[in-house]
Amino acid sequence: MITLRQLCSFHVGEHLFGLDIERVQEILLPPPLTRVPGAPPEVAGLLNLRGQIVPAIDLRRRLDLPEGTAPADAPHVVLRGDDGAVSLRVDAIGDILPLEDAALAPLPDNLRGSLRTMLLGVHALPDRLLLVLSADAVVDGLPPASGPSASPSFPALSQESR
Repeated sequence: MITLRQLCSFHVGEHLFGLDIERVQEILLPPPLTRVPGAPPEVAGLLNLRGQIVPAIDLRRRLDLPEGTAPADAPHVVLRGDDGAVSLRVDAIGDILPLEDAALAPLPDNLRGSLRTMLLGVHALPDRLLLVLSADAVVDGLPPASGPSASPSFPALSQESR
């Protein structure tokens, strides 16, 4: 039986990446970000997504790609996860691409570093390679999006006090 999945493709630098469309909540035009002092370098800031505070990740830094200048109008790919939404800042959005699981080639043995841990495999397109990311691996270890839980410094407000 052939398993076909749809991938949301996007560009970061000269690379073309794809994520399973079932994990993509939405694509955003560049949202206003609030920088967070002391945050890890891959955290570009926080954004307010219709009342939900969402961490915005600079995917170039998260993947340890060479520094480059993201376009001023860099879009964001918002992923859904068990711990809430996470936004990934990318350089440009591509197309929705169909992919048969059997067409996904394994990673070369000589590929090292953190990028290797975040890739599911490689897919050959007619003119270039598509690097297929694991959404779980990309967001693994990041702080969760805000929710109703309380922090020691700021206890959660009850519904009556809001």
